[in-house]
Amino acid sequence: MSVPFFDITRQNAALKKEIASAIDQVVVSGKYILGDNVAALEKEVAAYCGSKYAVGVASGTDALHLALRACGVGPGDEVITSPFTFVATAEAIAYCGATPVFVDIEPNTFNIDVARIEECVTRKTKAVLPVHLYGQSCQMDKLMSVAKKHNLKVIEDCAQAIGAEFNGQKVGSFGNAGCFSFFPTKNLGCFGDGGMITTDDKAIYDELRVLRGHGSRKTYHYDLIGYNSRLDELQAAVLRAKLPHLGAYIDARINNATIYQRLLKGLPLSLPPVLAGAKHTFNQFTLRSNDRDALFGYLKEKGVPAMVYYPLSLHLQAAFADLGHKQGDFPESEKAQNEVFSLPIFPELTQQELESVCSVLQGYFKQ
Repeated sequence: MSVPFFDITRQNAALKKEIASAIDQVVVSGKYILGDNVAALEKEVAAYCGSKYAVGVASGTDALHLALRACGVGPGDEVITSPFTFVATAEAIAYCGATPVFVDIEPNTFNIDVARIEECVTRKTKAVLPVHLYGQSCQMDKLMSVAKKHNLKVIEDCAQAIGAEFNGQKVGSFGNAGCFSFFPTKNLGCFGDGGMITTDDKAIYDELRVLRGHGSRKTYHYDLIGYNSRLDELQAAVLRAKLPHLGAYIDARINNATIYQRLLKGLPLSLPPVLAGAKHTFNQFTLRSNDRDALFGYLKEKGVPAMVYYPLSLHLQAAFADLGHKQGDFPESEKAQNEVFSLPIFPELTQQELESVCSVLQGYFKQ
């Protein structure tokens, strides 16, 4: 048996004509940088997320970096975030000259433990950067309450969570800025790198547009040191072709997750819960096992491509050694890194493929 972990070609094949037409129109237009598709996509994503504004940038990492800068984060500041996430989350904080301050995670959702945030606030704390990991929203009502109490900016890392909701509100519309990635394997993916920042704040929106274009408000006049971080017009065209189908993609992921939950029920695995009041969009279907490494090897042997997101928490990474953390500092994050594994969940998986994956898992625990 061979089931792909992700197969972007299936999705693209279904939209081949629309995507080819969109790309062809860009080629013919001669407008390749910040053209009509980028402008239109910004409006469409803002409307989808329930935000007033959106700014297209070159990647999800750039979205985090530029959003932090536009929110005034700089040298000497501290930003509270999770140690159990992709490196870009803390990397973007470091890019600003600020210090990532890690707070341990909830063991069930893998998201930052909001109850622990307040004890980490100092006079240097400028912002909180929650990560909606795997497609599940953080507890944004409680987080926003803490942020408001301490006058902190909130920059949401929505890289894995476009379309996710908490109490009926989409992620990316709670804080001062929401940061999205359009990496090909995301729920809404392009043909390379791409990112977007949503905000309701006109001043942040204006600053982001300056930052992404070399710090320029007027051609060949530079008010600040900016970046070359523009969402590519071709990528925007691809994303506009896919955006109308995003709801169906998310529904398919939720359906696949429901099948997994049904077929894997009763096995000695911790299945991903859905937070009360939340809509989980399942960019990843992530389980826990006390016997993860042996199980992982068995799955590989049987042709089931599992993945581990993430095998080493950020506080233990060499890149962040200067923060002075050690083993045991964030026990829930460290426990998760040793237990988590993710199964294929992409929308185009067949029922037979899902059943095959579950059959292999059932076989492991019968032996």
